[in-house]
Amino acid sequence: MPLIRHDTYIEAPINVCFDLVRDVEIHTKTTSKTKEKAVGGVTKGLLKEGDTVTWEAIHFGIKQRLTAKVVEMEIPHKLTDVMVKGAFRSFTHTHAFLEHGQGTIMKDTFEYRSPFGVIGKVVDRLFLEKYMQRFIIDRANELKKLAEEIS
Repeated sequence: MPLIRHDTYIEAPINVCFDLVRDVEIHTKTTSKTKEKAVGGVTKGLLKEGDTVTWEAIHFGIKQRLTAKVVEMEIPHKLTDVMVKGAFRSFTHTHAFLEHGQGTIMKDTFEYRSPFGVIGKVVDRLFLEKYMQRFIIDRANELKKLAEEIS
């Protein structure tokens, strides 16, 4: 089961960073490369524990839908969402926030299981894990830019 970890230092207060991560419209802006948009569940505003959102995006040239549920939230330190329906067999994505000097460290932890057993494991090794890592890093960089512009 691949596990992706990525830390980003953001020169912005922890509450700004946390709220940007749970803002549905900001999620859309930070994933524009995949044309991601909310099409079900909560489609605007700030997510809270128990909320679900269905995202539609284009990955590998294919339009896909994925529904995630916020299963844990400790404002402004932690948000965890899990896939409840979608292309993966499962995934858990945790965003943790730590105050650091004048800014915040955002820690992304993304753990997933691909479908299709052995074939899924081969796909992970060939390209999916690198693709997902790039997706997580790109989104973190976009969040960093937005948070630092606001602050």
